[in-house]
Amino acid sequence: MPAATKPVTLDPAAVAHVDAIISDPDEPVVIFALEWCEFAWGAKKLLTQLGVPYRAVHLDGPEFADPRWATKVRRAMADRAGAVTIPQVFIGGQHLGGATETFDASNDGRLKALLGGVGIEANPDSVGDAYGFLPKWVHPRGSSVTASNSKVA
Repeated sequence: MPAATKPVTLDPAAVAHVDAIISDPDEPVVIFALEWCEFAWGAKKLLTQLGVPYRAVHLDGPEFADPRWATKVRRAMADRAGAVTIPQVFIGGQHLGGATETFDASNDGRLKALLGGVGIEANPDSVGDAYGFLPKWVHPRGSSVTASNSKVA
């Protein structure tokens, strides 16, 4: 039987900080990111290409130099997002998802609708397939591997 894990207690100040960031009507598009993360770069490039103003909260930036505060804020962000991975995008206080969910939303039209809901016009069709913003080392999704390449010798 696996050992029981202790539930994470969220810091009220960190929760209030995250809630204030994601609910700011002056900056309705927020991306929690790490400065060095290529997936965050891709999501930010997509938003930039669309002409969408956004607030980037770099969890490894100067505001989070205190590792205890950074951990508390990251836990609060993960609680709001339902995921610990980075990046995480919020629009008008609503969690959209990480990089791939943002790309999916751009490709299927949901991103345009979400942005329109906060008064931001964007035309995702102008960027083509949003998965082009993924780091180049990431293999394409889907069944692009042919049967001959997937045989085991």
